[in-house]
Amino acid sequence: MFKIHSIFLFGLLMFGFTACKTQEAIAIQGDLEKLPKIKDKELIDRIDSLSHIEPQTFYSKLTVSYKDLSKPNNESEISLKTSLKIVSDSAVSAIITYARIPVVTALVTQDTLCVVNKRDRCFTIASLVYLKELFGVDFSYENIEEIIYGKPLDYQITQKYFVDNDPFHYSISTHKKRDRKKLDRKQSDDLIIQYRLSENAKALKQTRIWSVEDSTEISVVYLERQQFNGYDLPMNVEINIRTPKKTILLTLLYDRVEVNEPQELIIVIPESYEKCD
Repeated sequence: MFKIHSIFLFGLLMFGFTACKTQEAIAIQGDLEKLPKIKDKELIDRIDSLSHIEPQTFYSKLTVSYKDLSKPNNESEISLKTSLKIVSDSAVSAIITYARIPVVTALVTQDTLCVVNKRDRCFTIASLVYLKELFGVDFSYENIEEIIYGKPLDYQITQKYFVDNDPFHYSISTHKKRDRKKLDRKQSDDLIIQYRLSENAKALKQTRIWSVEDSTEISVVYLERQQFNGYDLPMNVEINIRTPKKTILLTLLYDRVEVNEPQELIIVIPESYEKCD
């Protein structure tokens, strides 16, 4: 089950362990036209269909930018290059480079994380339970794949979903709009997820998640998508995160995508390396 802090871990992984305000509308409604009416069941079925799209293997060069708007400008932004490989439902590997030199390699499986820090000549091997203890993250491997593939985050077939009464957007939520206004911090069921489809209702445009309990909001916005070998995949993604203490913008730009090509996921720990502190 996806939890509100899982995307923080995704950002940390991209940067080798080293925003803007989340907005409910992607565009100003005054500049939008009303969308054609589509039956609620058809929209919910579309989200269900998008949740099942998954290639067997995936590769892409990623340009990852991380900006912490809580810090001064000269300290707030980092940009790096990453080579990402996935064998679906099995493992994700990333090679992070700086000035074209690999500095960090990482491998995430269903239950284990391994990170090799070439700059400090050390390594970390941990279970995903360890990550929860370290970062306060209730972490799911599936959440990484969902973000990378541009799938609806934490879609559950057993969950009841509601179509928002919004003539300008195709929005599907875990809670009715009137119920969202009534939630308070004392409620245990306080995690709200909203999916927004594109204007033709064929692609996922945004996933928004917010928690009443800890006043955290996350928005994953797919600014551009690409069709590749029959798959609808992200090209330009913005992840906006706002908590009471931090405001973060994470941007992913995809390049040189390969789908369903053989991918070898290997991570090597030199014998001379020690465990990272």
